[in-house]
Amino acid sequence: MDDRDYVLGTQDEEIERLGLQHRVWRDRMLGAWARAGLAPGMTVLDIGAGPGFAAVDLAEAVGPQGRVLALERSRRFLDSLEARAARLGLGNVEARECDVSDGPFGESVADAAWCRWVLSFVADPAATVRNLAAALKPGGVAIFHEYADYGAWRTMPPDPDVERFRTLVMQSWRDEGGEPDIALQLPSMLAAAGLETVEARPLIDIVRPGDFAWRWPAAFMAVNARRLRDLGYATADEAERFATALDRAGDGAMMITPLVAELIVRKPAGR
Repeated sequence: MDDRDYVLGTQDEEIERLGLQHRVWRDRMLGAWARAGLAPGMTVLDIGAGPGFAAVDLAEAVGPQGRVLALERSRRFLDSLEARAARLGLGNVEARECDVSDGPFGESVADAAWCRWVLSFVADPAATVRNLAAALKPGGVAIFHEYADYGAWRTMPPDPDVERFRTLVMQSWRDEGGEPDIALQLPSMLAAAGLETVEARPLIDIVRPGDFAWRWPAAFMAVNARRLRDLGYATADEAERFATALDRAGDGAMMITPLVAELIVRKPAGR
């Protein structure tokens, strides 16, 4: 796998899926930003910005006088981000091609930082947190959304194809050096980096096939079933079953979403 690629890929269908995922999670994201105090005029880091869906919302949140530094290692994702910002006339987004584990990406340059589903995939999550902490100004805030229990993702009643798919996904992430349940390690990383937790809450739902949020894992299975096949984790027959497993769920089915931990943290004013 190319060192600028991800285990989930950077292909067009993955970018489209990430857009859907962003829409499902957007209200919770905006709520977290509001509680953290994001405001016009701020400079905000978008850690592992991907194709830029959150960067666009950040640009609107900080306004023309603010600035968004979008940090992303995939050139393909950055091309998508830059094209999206140009279409929307957002001149306050700066895209930087970098691996957020390598850093540093500045000292005391940002008022805030946003990091969602990044630490599960980077080579060195603790280094990423240290780089983020160094880039925050004293008193700056950071908001994290990271998985705490990916295995909580279950259908009700359990579906063997969903169970098998989830197991293979977690294995593929770990084989590439990632950790699905990275939020369990996050508090110690934050403390070591000198960041203080202001607020923490669990994010988990039980959804039905007609709910918009159901489309988030359904799209993930449709796209990444083929990815698991291409990476050698699933047979062609398995991939075909995985891709449509949630589409086959009956009207009475329900699904528990993966447990996500939301943490809002602050860099002490004296540091």
